[in-house]
Amino acid sequence: MALRKPIKNLHLAVYPPNGTVRVAAPLPMTDDNVRLAVISRLRWIRQQQAAFETQPRQSPSEMVTGESHYVFGQRYRLEVIERSGRHEVILSPGHKLQLFVQPGTSLQNRRLALNNWYRQQLKRRIPELLTHWQPIVGQFLADWGIKRMKTKWGSCNIRQRRIWLNLELAKKPVECLEYVLVHELVHLHERHHSDRLKALMDKFMPQWQLY
Repeated sequence: MALRKPIKNLHLAVYPPNGTVRVAAPLPMTDDNVRLAVISRLRWIRQQQAAFETQPRQSPSEMVTGESHYVFGQRYRLEVIERSGRHEVILSPGHKLQLFVQPGTSLQNRRLALNNWYRQQLKRRIPELLTHWQPIVGQFLADWGIKRMKTKWGSCNIRQRRIWLNLELAKKPVECLEYVLVHELVHLHERHHSDRLKALMDKFMPQWQLY
């Protein structure tokens, strides 16, 4: 029904892109009172969901100066700089994402340069998250990797004890990366998306339903 937390007031939020509703309730609040609180705000919830449905979808990037790009949930303004030498990406003051490319570099190769940089950012973050979470979950990987995935944020090969994480996670808040990683680790305990898996997620990461 709702995530129980040691808080004074009920918190209700509607998240994009699909208008998912998340509720965090004080520990003493009964389920009936939570339901009443949600019902009382149904009109507001539906307004938020309708707003998400009418929002324009982000168009494919053209990799030109002025575009918005995201790095671990933070918005940056792209600045493309042509110069001789190797391709390079730098985060600069003023929330600028500077992409240095050779003159005449194609759209495809500009995207490739940025995606390679995103991959590097994930490779720096993931080891420290694994160091923290593997002992907590009680499962240890033989291998992990990063790749583009169209329909999944992560996947787990239980037999080989290997997980794959979606390259797009480099654009999302770190909490999303952390959640997906823990979720895939928990699959080493439970293959299916069962009540047992949810119970294990509750045990290891009590706030997982907020992600």
